[in-house]
Amino acid sequence: MTTSNKAILDPDRFPKPPFRQQPQQAPGLASEMDPPPDHGETSYRGHGRLTGRKALITGGDSGIGRAVAIAYAREGADVAINYLPEEESDAAEVIKLIEAEGRKAVAIPGDLRSEAFCQKLVNEAADKLGGLDILVNNAGRQQFNESIRTLSTEDFDATFKTNVYAPFWLTKAALAHLPRGAAIINTSSVQAFKPSDILLDYAQTKACNVAFTKALAKQLGPEGIRVNAVAPGPYWTPLQPSGGQPQEKVEQFGADAPLGRPPVNRLKSHRSMSLWLPMSAVLPPARCGVQTAVQAQCNASISVDMMAALRGHF
Repeated sequence: MTTSNKAILDPDRFPKPPFRQQPQQAPGLASEMDPPPDHGETSYRGHGRLTGRKALITGGDSGIGRAVAIAYAREGADVAINYLPEEESDAAEVIKLIEAEGRKAVAIPGDLRSEAFCQKLVNEAADKLGGLDILVNNAGRQQFNESIRTLSTEDFDATFKTNVYAPFWLTKAALAHLPRGAAIINTSSVQAFKPSDILLDYAQTKACNVAFTKALAKQLGPEGIRVNAVAPGPYWTPLQPSGGQPQEKVEQFGADAPLGRPPVNRLKSHRSMSLWLPMSAVLPPARCGVQTAVQAQCNASISVDMMAALRGHF
């Protein structure tokens, strides 16, 4: 076995907790995280599987969305990303990475809690990309709260507007552009199935994403548009230190997983890739790749179901 292959197989090459406490103001920045997240910037290798495709990814500045944006560009797709204006510095890095692959990159900042903006986002992305084949509803809001007694209606509403209303608005607008053979991918969470007590509102929205995906897949299947979802476990993204978890949990983030560390964002891009590759003439019903703490640490599992969904076998 070569030295490079040994490095690839080494489960200890990724950072492990304890991590330092590192509070950020929401929505947070990947560039300020320690250790820095791995989105595949130097490791992901494309194979031309999305050549000619046009993708819109929400939350494309960091975390899973950033990893997917990088992977899509390296697979040959032109990519538009959405993010909040406060995340501009992270988004600028992603745009450079997409353009470095010779692909068209479109940056469209804005708040998804506005229906009017969601409609504008989709239309602008389709116009600047020259069409739209893939919609990735990935952006999410997560803010922990210890009790329903202290969870305000304002916070509850903000979480639902971001995580539930926005995918509805974006998908509805995208249907004017998506051709037969297109794909819609929604990011749910293990929280839909194993909710944490401190994520009462967030967990509800992720369960909504699952039902939305399954029902929509039945609607759009006859039109040749596939709808799927991924339901990841905890990933090391700006959501965590910017209010998604208490700081004492940030210190030990991922420690209770089988490998003793959080999974890597770039591995999620493989899982996403499988959901978005239009390689099969068979249109499957919607499925959710539920990652338990065990599955979240299994690189092979992460890669396989992302790839399978894009091929239409998920």
